[in-house]
Amino acid sequence: MGRLVPAVTRALDILELFLDGDGTLSAPDIVRKLQLPRTTVHELVTTLAARSYIVTVPGEPGRYRLGVRPYQLGSRYAEQLDLAAEGQQVAREVAETCDETVHVAILEGTDVIYIAKVDSTHAVRMVSAAGRRLPAHCTSVGKMLLASLPGPELAARVPDSADLVAMTPNSITEPAALREALAGIRERGVAVESRESNPDVSCVAAPVRDRSGRVVAALSVSVPMIRWSAPREDELAQLAVKGAADLSERLGYRGAGR
Repeated sequence: MGRLVPAVTRALDILELFLDGDGTLSAPDIVRKLQLPRTTVHELVTTLAARSYIVTVPGEPGRYRLGVRPYQLGSRYAEQLDLAAEGQQVAREVAETCDETVHVAILEGTDVIYIAKVDSTHAVRMVSAAGRRLPAHCTSVGKMLLASLPGPELAARVPDSADLVAMTPNSITEPAALREALAGIRERGVAVESRESNPDVSCVAAPVRDRSGRVVAALSVSVPMIRWSAPREDELAQLAVKGAADLSERLGYRGAGR
């Protein structure tokens, strides 16, 4: 690895300061936060402003905010993101932590499509594959995604007259029961499926958000019933939430209120 260039490092440090607070800074703020000489900060701020990385706040000539250039770079980065590839990487990291099968799925109509999967190393594990399609209401990822839909959209996809197929005796088959389950999922922030798509498997899932905060996928951890328990469910729920948050961050999401 080559030597880091101090001036570039300091310029990037300044830009990253704008990620916190109200998104505006004065030169004295930068001096205080980074403990840099005033002359250095003045030169760096002048350079960043000249290249449209920062601009003065209207009506406040002594304060700066991010300019259009970071937005352009971020937009180009977002265009190059591949949800499946990013999901596969995060799924691998989660699977290495818990040694269980991890999926990432998206919603299409009333089905889910698995776009990434990493297997457990255990002899007893799920038999599934990326690209497989399942009824959303029978899976933890699907229920998580359905729970994230606006009310009118959910009603359009799953009307009162919907015929919900049963994959196992534990599958939800009544729209009213599904809506009740989805309400609980919204409140908890994670979805659990107990032998609803496979009589020998339970799963827990968490939502994945894009940079706008919209739920675009869900990440789940699937476990054969011989390794499932209430404490294990809680442990895996935390891992699913962390994995989904990591994937969301890769997609540009910075969290509510940030």
